[in-house]
Amino acid sequence: MDHIERLCPSSEAVRNKSSSAGKKKKSGELSKQKWAILSLSSIPLVMTLGNSMLIPVLPSMEKELSITAFQTSMIITVYSIVAIFLIPVAGYLSDHIGRKKVIIPSLIIAGIGGLISGWAAWKLENAYWVILAGRALQGVGAAGAMPIVLPLVGDMFKNEDDVSSCLGLIETSNTFGKVLSPILGSLLAGFIWFLPFFSFPVFCTISVIMVMVLVKSPKSRTKPIPFKQFFTNVKKTFTEKGKWLYAIFFIGGILMLVLFGILFYLSEIFETKYGIKDLKKGLFLALPLGALCLASFIAGKAIKKNKILMKWLTFGGIIMAAVAILALWFSIKLWFMLTMFLIAGIGIGIGLPCLDALITEGIEKEERGTISSIYSSMRFIGVAAGPPIIALLMKQSTHWIFITLSGLSIIAAFVALFAIKPGAKSQN
Repeated sequence: MDHIERLCPSSEAVRNKSSSAGKKKKSGELSKQKWAILSLSSIPLVMTLGNSMLIPVLPSMEKELSITAFQTSMIITVYSIVAIFLIPVAGYLSDHIGRKKVIIPSLIIAGIGGLISGWAAWKLENAYWVILAGRALQGVGAAGAMPIVLPLVGDMFKNEDDVSSCLGLIETSNTFGKVLSPILGSLLAGFIWFLPFFSFPVFCTISVIMVMVLVKSPKSRTKPIPFKQFFTNVKKTFTEKGKWLYAIFFIGGILMLVLFGILFYLSEIFETKYGIKDLKKGLFLALPLGALCLASFIAGKAIKKNKILMKWLTFGGIIMAAVAILALWFSIKLWFMLTMFLIAGIGIGIGLPCLDALITEGIEKEERGTISSIYSSMRFIGVAAGPPIIALLMKQSTHWIFITLSGLSIIAAFVALFAIKPGAKSQN
């Protein structure tokens, strides 16, 4: 019998051998591209720093520029508003002229925007509107940089497992940027309040050099489709799968609105009420973001391809965030507030990777880039809306901030409950 088994290995043994060979091939291909992956990972890191790094500096800007809290919030918002409209355009252009030909100029434009904002803050007496113009230019660059990384990774690897592994590293870079941003922003602003503006072009320059030297654009395996056909395909996707796609777009936007609303509120309240400034403030702001990142990492590992689990984790995470925020109705003592926002960060962190995976698993590969770009735009709407909404609510009772953020979260949770149906034909 042993002889027969040696001569005729079982199908399981063959599968195991094949799987082992596949893993070796996978690791070999990833190993060859490790410097390219590192270069691409720098892009979401830089773009995240470009926006979130300014959050702990906003109260200082308010004083230095003699502007209102609402005007200060627009320094974050204008960056996102511009990106909202240009992300789909950048995605379409990258399909036709090449990914690197969009990414590299976009990084350069973003860096120039940072220089303009920094120069205005340094040299001009009435710098606010020029700073906004520079931030708008940064938004133009952001639209053509970070979202194009995802389809470029898809072009670089033939193996879906390799794509997933690389995207995991890039997402880790993105989340690391979220945690690093308030710490680095506070540290730099501790020397000169406008120094974060000037640091951004430096980061962009490093990223441009890395992408130019280390990333080789693969030859396109498919011919770009004409715009008319592209529009028809997208329209068909929304006709067939619109209900749950709209739900995911809405939930993603709300979660980012809540997250950036929380960060804006904390940045203001730490300084005005508790006298927490500089590096200490950055470390405190990093707490809910660190919780979010850790929760995202664990949830991303746990969900695999289980759409039912994705739905219930999304619902549960959002409810967790809503309850934690609503609890602040009873007390805003420093450590209680930090604990509740940390729990809210965990809830948001659980939901975000589930939404990403639902789109990845529920949309055909040919249309995934376009739908992902639109989803990115919807999340940018949330980023854009959060700070100004909180700035306006801060003029009223503080309780309205918690009611609004908690209420929006509960609405998003029920949208997830009733609109996302993994068993439905349109979502399979």
